[in-house]
Amino acid sequence: MLLLTRVVLLSALCAAALGCPRIISRSQWGARPPRGRVPLRTPVHYVIIHHTAGNRCYTQASCSQQVRGIQNYHMNTQRWPDIGYNFLIGEDGNVYEGRGWSTVGAHAKNWNSKSLGFSFLGTFTNGVPNTAALNAARSLIQCAVNRGFLSRTYTLKGHRNVNPTSCPGNALYRVISRWPRFKP
Repeated sequence: MLLLTRVVLLSALCAAALGCPRIISRSQWGARPPRGRVPLRTPVHYVIIHHTAGNRCYTQASCSQQVRGIQNYHMNTQRWPDIGYNFLIGEDGNVYEGRGWSTVGAHAKNWNSKSLGFSFLGTFTNGVPNTAALNAARSLIQCAVNRGFLSRTYTLKGHRNVNPTSCPGNALYRVISRWPRFKP
């Protein structure tokens, strides 16, 4: 047990050194195993921001429950091999591992193999995510660059910039459109 505690602590210190937010692993949120995966060639050149258009969450327990529900919807109804997003961001300030850094997502048609899909948990049409979630997202982008999964010359886009949708909601879209490297 002491060895496991040291491994977890070293992993957290390494992530912090790379500017990474706290990432809740698939096993920590109770993910189902994927039915398949396609390797993502990194570094990719795009980050695409989404919202899940569902309920907001403020605790690790409630966010984990939301992520499990999204995974079930994507796998059972959409018939995808796994949850569609690479990572999901909760208003608890945590990031939830979806397909992760090295698997092609199913979040933006025609863009999945050249982007990372980060989705905020909730609906952000009229209100914005809290500061903890926004900071986690910005930290996740920097983490992706620092770890070599995202090009240093990346472009940030909202889902609506690449597919006909209102995602990631008008309020969140106004926020991300002011972030560095955003281009419609």
